[in-house]
Amino acid sequence: MVALAELANGQHIEKGGVNFSHIHGKNLPPSASASRPELAGRSFQAMGVSVVIHPKNPHAPTSHANVRFFIAEKEGEAPIFWFGGGYDLTPYYLYEEDAVHWHTEAKAACDPFGENLYAELKKTCDEYFYLKHRGEARGIGGLFFDDWNDGNFDSSFAFMRSVGDSFGKAYLPILKKRLDIPFDDHQRDYQLHRRGRYVEFNLVFDRGTLFGLQSGGRTESILMSLPPIVKWDYDWQVPENSIEQKLLDVLKTPREWI
Repeated sequence: MVALAELANGQHIEKGGVNFSHIHGKNLPPSASASRPELAGRSFQAMGVSVVIHPKNPHAPTSHANVRFFIAEKEGEAPIFWFGGGYDLTPYYLYEEDAVHWHTEAKAACDPFGENLYAELKKTCDEYFYLKHRGEARGIGGLFFDDWNDGNFDSSFAFMRSVGDSFGKAYLPILKKRLDIPFDDHQRDYQLHRRGRYVEFNLVFDRGTLFGLQSGGRTESILMSLPPIVKWDYDWQVPENSIEQKLLDVLKTPREWI
């Protein structure tokens, strides 16, 4: 089952989607079982919620959040389950106070579950949302976890819920602050080119996209995360010493924000 609520061509949100999926099958697709040979021959159920927002204003960042649950079962054996998820922020213009706020809320979601947990998941996020062929991160990161199972279903679920509940606290204040900042054609053109990096990551590296396509999910829902308008120009470069370069410097070398 797949349910999708989508916004498009709004005053502020050029495209946004909330996607709930619940799928099952007799065998896990290769993207899920390649590194887990013990899952071979098991049936599975997978469910998740994804949220993606692409604002129209270049000063307002794109955001992505996802929480998901997998369970793999085999007759006569204990089920194997895990949670995954997180969220990340993809700005087009770098506002350092936004980055600090974003990561402060991410840390608050993690702190009840481990003193060093935020640092671990922030590092994992920086490493995951990375475009190897570009040598840069997709954005300024956030949290990313997969195969999460601390041995207890209730506490594992509580952690995933804490992450999901904190997304609005992290993103909405930034969105409200940036939606009405004036922008010009140059800034819009720059945003559309940077969106191309977002598309490249989702189609080449994102495990969720690959899992959805390999498991026979609804293609339109799986590609919901992609922005509606994107530009690629041959050998497009950010001008040196520009305000746009400020963001690229951070994407080349991820920072600690708090």
